[in-house]
Amino acid sequence: MKQKFVAAAVQMVSGCNPSANLARAAELVAEAAGKGARLVVLPEYFCLMGAHETDKVALREAYGEGPIQQALSDMARANGVWLLGGTVPLAADNPEKVLNTSLLYNPQGEVVSRYDKIHLFGFTGQGESYRESNTISAGCVPVKAETPLADIALSICYDLRFPELYRLLAPFDLLIMSAAFTATTGEAHWEPLLRARAIENQCYLLASAQGGVHENGRKTHGHSMIIDPWGRILAELPQGEGVIVAEIDPDLIQSVRSSLPALEHRVIR
Repeated sequence: MKQKFVAAAVQMVSGCNPSANLARAAELVAEAAGKGARLVVLPEYFCLMGAHETDKVALREAYGEGPIQQALSDMARANGVWLLGGTVPLAADNPEKVLNTSLLYNPQGEVVSRYDKIHLFGFTGQGESYRESNTISAGCVPVKAETPLADIALSICYDLRFPELYRLLAPFDLLIMSAAFTATTGEAHWEPLLRARAIENQCYLLASAQGGVHENGRKTHGHSMIIDPWGRILAELPQGEGVIVAEIDPDLIQSVRSSLPALEHRVIR
């Protein structure tokens, strides 16, 4: 039987200097551990919000080696926490692109799960234009990490708009969402989508976001949140860097699923 534990979402406003971003991430992970967190989640692009989209390609690492992955391993081990390393730019088959990858580390600093972002963001409007497929190769495998703390569904940013991804993984205890939602799309859609994913999967949801005005001029929505299986927001950080924490209670998951067994009532699977 899994036990209650404290989880933390880290919010950042990452810049163009990877070394400075890694140092700041290490400070925030230590702060989260100091608040009792046993699981800490970093946001998408925590290590770099570059001046150009191709900057992350220049920073790419082979899986299992490189300064970003070493820094994440060190953070997990030094603080004795499970650590979800936001996203790391890993080498793809196409040398002009990367995989946008979340890596889950155990408290010994070992990678126990890997998820390559499947859905790639594209948006044009209100003076903004983004097309991740220009520099990112899409993953293709949904991932659920089974850990002593919780069964965790891994996902990244734009994945949030595709509920069928999570249906493939259900049931799980906790949905992790590492994100860098734009201010424009985030204001309109972030909270309702997060709460919907928690409610329909009857799970906790931990969303770790970028939140502010970045060195490259980009504006991200922030509002990192921890949401319970009934859709209630337990903790939230609107803007700026910081840490939020909340308790993950498996008894509440069971209570919600027992009183409203919607997952058992699914007809289309």
